[in-house]
Amino acid sequence: MRAAIYEKFGGSIKIDQVPDPEPSAHGVVIKVMASGLCLSDWHGWMGHDPDIELPHVPGHELAGIVIAKGKSVKKWAAGQRVTVPFVGGCGHCRYCNSGNQQVCDNQFQPGFTAWGSFAEYVAIDYADENLVLLPGNLDFTAAASLGCRFITAYRAIKHQGKLLAGQYVAVHGCGGVGLSAIQIAAALGGRVIAVDISDEKCMLAKELGAAFSLNANSVNVPEAIREISRGGVDLSIDALGHTDTCLNSILSLKKRGKHVQVGLMTGEHNHPAIPMPLVIANELEILGSHGMQAHKYPEMFELVKTAGIDLNGMLTRTIGLDEVPESLSNLNRDTSAGITALVFDKPV
Repeated sequence: MRAAIYEKFGGSIKIDQVPDPEPSAHGVVIKVMASGLCLSDWHGWMGHDPDIELPHVPGHELAGIVIAKGKSVKKWAAGQRVTVPFVGGCGHCRYCNSGNQQVCDNQFQPGFTAWGSFAEYVAIDYADENLVLLPGNLDFTAAASLGCRFITAYRAIKHQGKLLAGQYVAVHGCGGVGLSAIQIAAALGGRVIAVDISDEKCMLAKELGAAFSLNANSVNVPEAIREISRGGVDLSIDALGHTDTCLNSILSLKKRGKHVQVGLMTGEHNHPAIPMPLVIANELEILGSHGMQAHKYPEMFELVKTAGIDLNGMLTRTIGLDEVPESLSNLNRDTSAGITALVFDKPV
C-alpha cells in the first residue's frame, strides 16, 4: 500500500510503498476513506510522543470500511463503515472495566503506538472494544473529524465540564478542538465566548455558534470575559495548549468554575504557572480531558442529529495522499481557519 512515512523525527516525510497491514487476533484492517490532519500528528513527527517507534506512519483521525478481521473479533464484519477514537482501550484493565477506556493502562493509539491512517489501509487493535459504526447519513470526511478533535471537545464540555443550558463557557483557541467545543457548547445551550488571535478564526467561531468572540491581541482576555459574563464563566476550555491560554482560562472563571485542559502542553509549555491561591480561595476545578470512549459515541451522534450540527462546517480544505508531507510538516505554522482532511477519493 501507499503511505506517508518518516524515518527520523523532524525529518523528511515521503510517500512510499509499505507492506499491507494484517489484522491481529483481536483487530481489524480498515480501508481508509478519510483522515483528518491534526496538530497532534505534527507533535508526533517532531518526537514529542514517547510511544512512537521509527519508521512511522502517522494519522489518527480516521473513517473507513472494514476489509479484514482477526479470528477473535465477534462484533464486526467486512464491509461495515466505521470510525474509532484515537485512544483505544484494551477491555481488560481496571479503567476499561470501569468504562474509562480513554485512560486505559494498555491503550492503543493509531498513529502513535502503531502505524496510522495516512495510508491506504490501517490496522486497529481491540476492535470489539473500540470500533464505532457510522450512521448511514454521516459521510467519511465528516466522520474523520470525530476521532480526536470533536470527541475530545464533547467529553470536555459534556462529561468533564458538565455544562448546563444558560451557563457561560469560554473557549481559548479556535482550531479544530476549539471549533468543535463551540458547536457542542452552543448545542447544549451554553453562552459561548470564543477567543483567538485570528480575526478569521473568530469570525468562523461566531458562524459555528459562539455568541461572542475576542481577539486576544486586542483585549485583556480575562477582564473582557469577566465583563461579558458578569463576573466569570462557569466553564473555560484551553483548546490550544499554551501557558498564556491556560492561565487566561483559569483567570476567566467565576467562583467554583471549571477549567478543562484539552490542548496538549509540550516543550516550554509543559509546566504552566497555576494561580493556586485563587484556585483554593474560589474553589476552582482544574480538569484534564483525553479523548472519549467508544461507548459514548451514540449519545454524541444523537446531539449532532438533534442540534443539526454540520460536522463539515469546520472543514475548509481536502487533500490527497501526495499532499500530506508538505501539509503535515507545516501544521504548526498553519494559521488558516478550519481543518484539513485527507480524502482518498479526492478528484484529481
